Amino acid sequence: MGYIDRSLVEGERVLYRARLHWVVLFWPILVASVIGALGVAFLVVVVVPSLRPHGFSAALGVAGLLLFLGALALIGSAMVARNATEIAVTSRRVLIKTGIVNRRTLELLLVRIESIGVNEPPLGRMLGFGTVVLRGTGGTPEQFDRIANPLEFRKQVQSQVEGVLAAATR
Repeated sequence: MGYIDRSLVEGERVLYRARLHWVVLFWPILVASVIGALGVAFLVVVVVPSLRPHGFSAALGVAGLLLFLGALALIGSAMVARNATEIAVTSRRVLIKTGIVNRRTLELLLVRIESIGVNEPPLGRMLGFGTVVLRGTGGTPEQFDRIANPLEFRKQVQSQVEGVLAAATR
């Protein structure tokens, strides 16, 4: 059970969930691939006797193993960071939680949302990610980068805000 599910009040339900786009994993995977390939190369040098320089087999083996494990750790930490971000639109609020150790949360009541903006760079438009900027009444803008399907997220927030405002005027 995640942060959002634990934060729901009685009668509130999650209507839409969003997440970070896979593009947040691009650089960690690219760097980890280079480091991992170097580690595998060191391990191959240790295993193939004709490639091994004299006196370096143990050191190269340890270095190769450490580089390979470091690459796996880099990819793993990036995936954990991506999955640690929770974004949802409920029947009453917009909830966003980022981080594990340094947790940051934003809970905006739908009736207090003044505006929601979406910034999509050209690559973001092609791949389906962008920056969402939420502004509550009297508050500072809250920016969240690399959100998957940001236009759909905005549409869901707007439809809920309109529903809450329509119910309040009845």
